[in-house]
Parts: sequence; C-alpha cells; structure tokens
Amino acid sequence: MKTVADIRSILDTAYPPHLAESWDAVGLICGDPSAEVTTVAFALDCTQAVAEEAVALGADMLVVHHPLLMRGVTSVAADTPKGKVIHTLIRGGVALFAAHTNADSARPGVNDRLAELVGITPGRPILPKDGAAMDKWGVHVPVDAAETVTAALFDAGAGHIGDYAECAFSWEGTGQFTPQDGANPTEGEIGVTHRGPERRVEFVAPASRRRDLITALRDAHPYEEPAFDIVELPDAAPVDQACGLGRIGRLPEPMTLREFTQQVADALPETAWGVRAAGDPEAMVQTVAVSSGSGDSFLDAVRGLGVDVYVTSDLRHHPVDEYLRAGGPPVIDTAHYASEFPWTAQVAGIVGDQAGVDTHVIDLRTDPWTLSAHPTRGE
Repeated sequence: MKTVADIRSILDTAYPPHLAESWDAVGLICGDPSAEVTTVAFALDCTQAVAEEAVALGADMLVVHHPLLMRGVTSVAADTPKGKVIHTLIRGGVALFAAHTNADSARPGVNDRLAELVGITPGRPILPKDGAAMDKWGVHVPVDAAETVTAALFDAGAGHIGDYAECAFSWEGTGQFTPQDGANPTEGEIGVTHRGPERRVEFVAPASRRRDLITALRDAHPYEEPAFDIVELPDAAPVDQACGLGRIGRLPEPMTLREFTQQVADALPETAWGVRAAGDPEAMVQTVAVSSGSGDSFLDAVRGLGVDVYVTSDLRHHPVDEYLRAGGPPVIDTAHYASEFPWTAQVAGIVGDQAGVDTHVIDLRTDPWTLSAHPTRGE
C-alpha cells in the first residue's frame, strides 16, 4: 500500500524542495499524509474544473505545477474561489501537492522537457542554482533522539545525493560535557561532568539550506547547545549538469528563425495564443536557450550567454524592445501553459514507475486564453 506520504517522498526526491525559489510555496497543500493512494492525477493548474475531474476519476492525490495557495490567505471558505477548490478536493478525498520552481530547476524537470520538445539536448541552466554548493555536516545526538533529529534535518532539505534521498552515515560513541552555572541541561547536573552514549550523524546538504538546517537542528535536538560541525565542499559538478532555471542546448543543424519558430509551434500544445517571434525571420539559429513559464526576467542573462535564440513565455513589449536594442538575440514567445504542461507526462511517469500506482494526466486546457484574431483584409 502506498500513502500520500510515500508519493510526497518520491516527488521531493525528484524535485527537491530546497531547489524552490525563496518566494515559492511548494509541497503538500492539503490531504492526510497517512491516507492510502492507488491513483494519482496530474495537471498544470488546480482549477475548479481540474479538481472536479480529479474527484470524478477517483484520484486519491492531485499533483500540479502551479501552487494553489501561493500567497497568504485568511479564508478558504467554500464560497470563495480557492476555498471551493479546497473543499471539493477534501470532500472527494483528494490530496493536493505542488512542485513549482523546484521542478523548474531539478534535473530532469520542466525545463528539460521543454528543451527536448523544441529539439535540443538540455545542457547548462541559464541561471545555475546558487545552492549548487554543498556542505558536509556532522551532528552529535543522544542515541534515543537520533532518529527524530535526523528526520527533521531530512525534512529541512538534507541528505539528497543525485537520485537518492535521506542519505546519511552514523556511528556511536561517548559524549562528554560539564554544565556550567546558567545552563539548563537535559541530562546531567551543574558542575558535574556527564558522559553518555551519542551518535554522530554525517550527511550532505546544499549550502543554501544552512540557516534552515541550523534552525531545524536546534528545534529538534533535545540539548540546548547541540554539537555540530559544517565543512563547505568544493563544487565539483560540471555546469552542464547543474540544477537551475532554464536550459541551453544546440539544434542538430542550423535553421532560420522562421523555421525554428514553426518547429516550436508544432512541438508544443496548441493554444489560442500561438507562438510568436521577435527578430529577423531569416536569421540563422542553432544555440538555443529555453525557460519554461514567465521568462523576461532572464533577458539580460540570456544576452550574455552567446545563444542564437531564446524560447520562453509571457514576454512583454518594453522589456523585449530594450533587449533587442541592446543586441540580444531573437526571442520566441509561447503561451505559458504550452511551455509547462508537457511536464505533467514526465512527473506522471516518475510516480507511476516508482510507486506502482495508477496515473492519469488531466488534459483539460487551463490556459486562460480562448481566442485570438487577426484583421481580415479586403481584395
């Protein structure tokens, strides 16, 4: 039997929470971690229609890319739009989970799927993750508290190595300390040297999670002054394999911007928005940068990476105009939905293979745009 917690563990391994941007809200949104799961549904957004479809399918869990509760709310009453979604899911016994910018940065993730679809092998990120630097930790814990403390550290982002989670090494020894005046020892007495069995637990963690891990350690450790050490590891990961936002790769053969724009349109889900490009239609392109979702914040970074074209979504008039005037390469603008929805098949494959549960991609188009028009011209 698989549970919501089991599926969450698989997803957290595939898309580690520590890869999420600081403003993001990823993870389990609603649902009982101990509830049994036999069917998992997948969608880009948790709209009311998607929630109802998940219930109709008999899904026990719904995995989406865009978090339903991105910003703070004061009510999830059933007569509010988001509250209605939450009540629909809870009444239907459907847990809700979101993997957002952590899925964008992970490998493989949303950006890798987009890169593959437009015809390139995903290489280095546009913005390698600052958290690529790793720390090696050593934590001393009383033996009877070791599992609790270690679990708290794993929950805070420690112990991920490649495709493996909860990685650690430990051994037991004897700890010693003498509490001084003002101390409030969990064990021992003021002024008396105390010795007791302790376990040293070693693991690695992203340097970007250091502050959160220290907080988690102090909250979970029974001692008021836990003993631990941190060694910063040299970054040995090649940039082509680094996690981060966006991807860069090369087409097998050069083609014109016009041809490549059509290739992108043919590869992605069809939307009313369609696909548009800015730049010389006959410009030759081969080195391609992609960024799923809204990508105009990366225009300056892309301009300095020597690419021939940049594929992303939600581009705006003034940023693109200034970017092109500053010498940036052509850009291709897709619908936000089109650049990210293909990820649902990727995550469904991961969960299905690892959990052995039934999976179903909900193919309701959640792109809000329903119509586009061009002027008709008389003869």
